[in-house]
Amino acid sequence: MGEAFGIKAPEKRLDVDIGTRIHVKDDGPKKSLLHIAIADRLGLLLEIIQIITDVNVDVESAEIDTEGLVAKDKFHVSYRGAALSPSLSQVLVNSLRYSLRRPETDVDSY
Repeated sequence: MGEAFGIKAPEKRLDVDIGTRIHVKDDGPKKSLLHIAIADRLGLLLEIIQIITDVNVDVESAEIDTEGLVAKDKFHVSYRGAALSPSLSQVLVNSLRYSLRRPETDVDSY
């Protein structure tokens, strides 16, 4: 379609390497704030919510934003009505980093 307007599609698929940043900080005595900045892709929000719930953390509210190719999401989270402990915060961050990492091998290569 772009060729009709004088814009030619790129020959190769664009592969942009955007670093993933994930951290948790306290947001009062009853909740914590989870920040995630990651390359946006289809189904990303669903993956994030599934990982958070797998760790038994509750999402109270969220601010979802995309700037260009980067998803910048904030989640107000709690565990049993309280802010996350440092150890649970680390478990959540590690789970997210592991599960959201870019696959090293294409699925078609198996």
